[in-house]
Amino acid sequence: MLAVTGPLPSGEGWAYELKWDGVRALAVLAGDRVRLYARSGAEITAAYPELGSLAEVAADAVLDGEIVVLDAASRPSFAALAERMHVRDRARATSLAAATPVTYMIFDLLELDGRDLTGMPYRQRRQVLEQLVPGGARWLVPPSFTDGPATMAAATEHTLEGVVAKRLDSPYRPGARSNDWIKVKRDLTGDFVVGGWRPGARRLGALLVGSPVPGGLAFRGRVGGGISAAAESALLAALAPLAADVSPFVEPLAREDARGATWVRPELVVEVRYGQRTPDGRLRFPRFVRTRPDKTPEECVEQESPDGA
Repeated sequence: MLAVTGPLPSGEGWAYELKWDGVRALAVLAGDRVRLYARSGAEITAAYPELGSLAEVAADAVLDGEIVVLDAASRPSFAALAERMHVRDRARATSLAAATPVTYMIFDLLELDGRDLTGMPYRQRRQVLEQLVPGGARWLVPPSFTDGPATMAAATEHTLEGVVAKRLDSPYRPGARSNDWIKVKRDLTGDFVVGGWRPGARRLGALLVGSPVPGGLAFRGRVGGGISAAAESALLAALAPLAADVSPFVEPLAREDARGATWVRPELVVEVRYGQRTPDGRLRFPRFVRTRPDKTPEECVEQESPDGA
């Protein structure tokens, strides 16, 4: 189940959780075995051997949560997590688990002892979850709150991504993006697909980004700010094998946008922080945040309005 972006809802019918900056994962517990699955459905168990101890929680259950790496201030660090995400070699995964362990933030319970709980209201699933799962060395059930503005203030104080508001009487809708879950970010951010890049004062002057539409990408602007020297090297390495002869954008770009551009296949997803949108959907004051190897271009399709990215 996925959240929509929107303003912070209010009223007695909502609960509020902090938004964790990590990788969404389902944990399937069966006997003494734990299997982890990403949003795409791919199995990612091998990457996180330290979560094998989840088996002690229950003999038969399905959990939903976010895998994070916490820094010294107990804040999620996506940069630290990125090194863990695609490791499948057992020896390397074990070494990384010792050096940079993850924590599984469990926020929902979908099955227990063979019983499907997805039709149960959120408030009841949450009660069962809190009774079932004790705190562990590598997992916890983060708190849920009743005061939305105070939760948002806490997210701001601790420089977390934001808040997810959940309707108390809502069932869990697998695979659906529902208004029963609303994510509220501290800043306007969105995930966009890179369709090309152009040089500037440095070799990589700006990324040319867009949103998937039938036939290609809708252009959303040039993103040059926020790209450090390390990020520049990583982006150029990731884009080199994607080089293409033609633009993936559905409309021809203006000369000032396309000048010197190298086109790429629209496969790399990046997160961008920005101020506002222009009437034609372009990002104002965009800054590169990070690559999103955990997301596919198909997941970057915009909602009803451009600001719902």
